[in-house]
Amino acid sequence: MTTPPSDSSRPPNGTDPTATTGTAPRRSGLALKDIVLMVVLGTVFGFLYWALVQAWTVLSIAMGPAGDLAQHFLLGGWLLVAPLAVAIIRRPLVGILAEVIASVIEVVFLGSAVGPLLFVAAALQGAGSELPFALGRYRRYGWARFALSGLCGAGLVFFYSAFRFGWYGQDLFWLRLVIQLASGVVLGGLLAKVIVDALVRTGVLDNFAIVRDRRTGQGRAVRRAR
Repeated sequence: MTTPPSDSSRPPNGTDPTATTGTAPRRSGLALKDIVLMVVLGTVFGFLYWALVQAWTVLSIAMGPAGDLAQHFLLGGWLLVAPLAVAIIRRPLVGILAEVIASVIEVVFLGSAVGPLLFVAAALQGAGSELPFALGRYRRYGWARFALSGLCGAGLVFFYSAFRFGWYGQDLFWLRLVIQLASGVVLGGLLAKVIVDALVRTGVLDNFAIVRDRRTGQGRAVRRAR
């Protein structure tokens, strides 16, 4: 059972616990607990992504002739695990790996009809979602960074899908793109930030880099104020 942090370790009022730029000394490689968490996240979201496929089917039927656009409205939901893993663990490649693990669950254990090609899409989603955090050297986790993560993840996999399904040259190409990018920002970016902040408040992440970096940043701020 995780021991709740003391009052002195909690962020002051108005502080964003995931947006800190102060960081503790970086380790080389992943700790065992980080690997376990990444696998757990990938597994859980593998099942959630499969459930989202069922929602996609229902929505596409409900939308009638426009049902082919349903996938773009929901696409951001398939990006969630990458920014979550990156924000919590704060190490390179964890977002890509978490997405690929989720795709393995979908294909191997849940029988996704997409087959092994889903691994490619998952890697692209993870790479696009992780890119903004990598450009910030895994130190910046504000709202704008998460929104950009969703935008890049949705955009990168869109162009792969457009090639695969022959969307280039279609009248609906730009409509597809706009809807998917918006979904990426909202579901794959901003929603991920909401989930991360909620998890931090529960205390279950106190042993991970996300909280350690927050505490280090607060300590530096206190020393500068003296």
